[in-house]
Amino acid sequence: MFFASDNGAPVHPTVMAAMQSANAGYALSYGNDAASVALRDRIRTVFEAPQAEVLLLTTGTAANALALSLLTAPWATTFCHRHAHIAEDECGAPEFFSGGAKLTLIDGPNGKITPDGLAQAIVQTGGSVHVAQRGALSLTNVTEAGTLYTPAELSALTSVAQAHGLPVHLDGARFANALAATGATPAELSWRAGVDVLVLGGTKNGLLGAEAVVLFDPAKAWEGELRRKRAGHLNSKLRFVAAQFDAWFDGDLWLTLARHTNAMAARLATGLAHLPGVEILHPTPANMIFAHLPAATHARAKAAGAVYYQSDDTQCRLVTSWSTTEADVDALLAAFRG
Repeated sequence: MFFASDNGAPVHPTVMAAMQSANAGYALSYGNDAASVALRDRIRTVFEAPQAEVLLLTTGTAANALALSLLTAPWATTFCHRHAHIAEDECGAPEFFSGGAKLTLIDGPNGKITPDGLAQAIVQTGGSVHVAQRGALSLTNVTEAGTLYTPAELSALTSVAQAHGLPVHLDGARFANALAATGATPAELSWRAGVDVLVLGGTKNGLLGAEAVVLFDPAKAWEGELRRKRAGHLNSKLRFVAAQFDAWFDGDLWLTLARHTNAMAARLATGLAHLPGVEILHPTPANMIFAHLPAATHARAKAAGAVYYQSDDTQCRLVTSWSTTEADVDALLAAFRG
């Protein structure tokens, strides 16, 4: 009964097999191998973005921080939700990679920024040599509250950003889950909605350690290459990262896994709603559930071996993954019931 994080799930067997196949023989290093070059073209096709450039990395922290460093000068600020991953879970990496740029935190219901909230924050920033200047907007889909931005909601926010000359970064650690939940195409949920740089995360959805910074503005590609190398994140054997993504895209495996993950969360949320004393805190369209449960309910589940995060005596986060089964969900619900 493991519901702590989708990071804790095993690697999908198809992905492991692809890496084993990539381990045969020799290949050029540092992304010059045939698989890495082919993956760039494949991502261009998937996103209907023939000019996009791709930087492969192995951690989401490095991918987000490097992407933001391309958009935000050291004297500027990145606008993001107060509970964004870059604000609460990156140990200052975005500020470090960008040479000290600030983060301007914006409140918003259910983990989402509103256009009015963004516009107000932008207006209150810059205009004087004594303060941080306007840098970029960072959004997250799926959000840290487990909620979603639709293409229309993204477009409304990016329009505000563009009106003030701000480029847009999208943290897509769970981008596949957002696609599965909205039914949008990759293009509709990224560059067509005004996103300039996407961090396409695979690690939370069946991959071993694979993230892709997708630059829809190819003019930033060379600087991105330099920043990746300078930061120590240019892996010499990127064929193994490329092989993971290639297997992920084959037959739309990435979306199949995400749909299953979301379905397991929906099953769990439905069961939780029928338990006494449970309050689900946000809508649950994807694979994260935030809820209040009575302390005694938590105690029963933990005693039965359930693993998940609690922020206090009653509030918890429950996360499903591609490897979560209906039996896993039902066992957790049974443990809650006691």
